[in-house]
Amino acid sequence: PAFAPNYARIFAHTQSDSMLTLPLFDHMRRANSILLVGAGGGFDIVAGLPLYFALQNAGKQVHLANLSFSDLASSSARWPAPGVAEVTAATSGDERYFPELHLARWLHLQGEPAPVYALEKGGALPLRDAYDYLARSLDIDLIVLVDGGTDSLMRGDEPGLGTPVEDMASIAAADLLDGPETLLICLGFGVDRFHGVRHAYVLEGIAELIRADGFLGAWTLTKEMPEVGRYRDAVEYLNRSMSGYPGIVSASILAAIAGEFGDHHATTRTHGTEQFINSLMSLYWCFRLPAVARRILFIDELRRTTTATDVERVIEIFREGNPPRPDRIIPL
Repeated sequence: PAFAPNYARIFAHTQSDSMLTLPLFDHMRRANSILLVGAGGGFDIVAGLPLYFALQNAGKQVHLANLSFSDLASSSARWPAPGVAEVTAATSGDERYFPELHLARWLHLQGEPAPVYALEKGGALPLRDAYDYLARSLDIDLIVLVDGGTDSLMRGDEPGLGTPVEDMASIAAADLLDGPETLLICLGFGVDRFHGVRHAYVLEGIAELIRADGFLGAWTLTKEMPEVGRYRDAVEYLNRSMSGYPGIVSASILAAIAGEFGDHHATTRTHGTEQFINSLMSLYWCFRLPAVARRILFIDELRRTTTATDVERVIEIFREGNPPRPDRIIPL
């Protein structure tokens, strides 16, 4: 549509202090080759698709990777490096739950054959090596971790951390890298409440990141954007392909973008629970990743982990010795 954003012009803008741009777009303008990585596994990389399409429209080279929960060992994926599986439309595997495979197939059907790199679940050190391999082999100068939700902004002493293991391992791994700039984007404010996240603490974290010059801006996705239409098509394709495991986060985000509110159920997986779909779910929030990592109260211990069990244990030990802060709600 005529009112669709001109991303090439936005990313070429040089006045970062103008209200008509965001600091984030300065980083995008400087980068030539960008890696989007799903930080928390599962469908997280899907939440990065609107940005993926926008960056492509701006003439950037963009690559996709995802911390994976899939059964990679039984797939036919090529392993170009330890912990890195190259998944293409031709890959075979357990299709009941394989987001990376179905996303690669959807891209192929769109005439955009591209691999989706599935990263083996582990601790910060092997994930750092996986990121480093992709950065070198793809000539990456910007890595953007993508979180479907906002539990990646937990520092560790909140009453509920959501599902912290994968997000914290990914953040610690990216923070260990030398070379590419690293950012974190979150989409889906509010979807983590059923995993115990108190969103007053999310807002507190954002305020702390603003004070630390770690916040690069927020912007909303609207239903008129062509990138959102393609995002919706991709989500519908993945949900049909994995009908037993439809993605709750992206379904909630898309419902919010469509104008739904309150106890709306976009997937049968949420039946029997009370939903709170709202317009804040359609906001992208962007941060400098090193600033996010510095907030994690046990980041030094996370940097030394090699397995997901190590990450779990670091979190458990901290929680055992540090009672969580009080429960807190947003007083609105």
